[in-house]
Amino acid sequence: MGGPFWRRRPRAWTIPKGEPVAGEDTLTTALREFTEEIGTAPPDGVPHLLGDFRQASGKVVTVHTLHAPDFSVDVVRSNTVALELPRGSGRFVEVPEVDDARWTPVDSARGLVVAGQVAALDALAART
Repeated sequence: MGGPFWRRRPRAWTIPKGEPVAGEDTLTTALREFTEEIGTAPPDGVPHLLGDFRQASGKVVTVHTLHAPDFSVDVVRSNTVALELPRGSGRFVEVPEVDDARWTPVDSARGLVVAGQVAALDALAART
């Protein structure tokens, strides 16, 4: 995740995710969020619903997967979000929603992602 709050925190990585807009299904949301957060369209392929996973905050994240062995991204160009820094100051700064991204083996990713998404990685590993 991007911004100063997450800069030095362990386990601050996450899958691209976001809230559906009105009338949008979870797959359409996932594809849109991938494009916004990575800066390129998702690869072609057949998406599969991996499942719903509850975060520590109580938020439920619906995860879709897509096998694309030849897909790569050279540069991440995330959208930005406005953050009030410091909180309550009335001063807003624009920060990238994602400040880094990379393809990582599942075993390595388990130690990087927020705790609530480890179950999604386990479900992915069980499918392959």
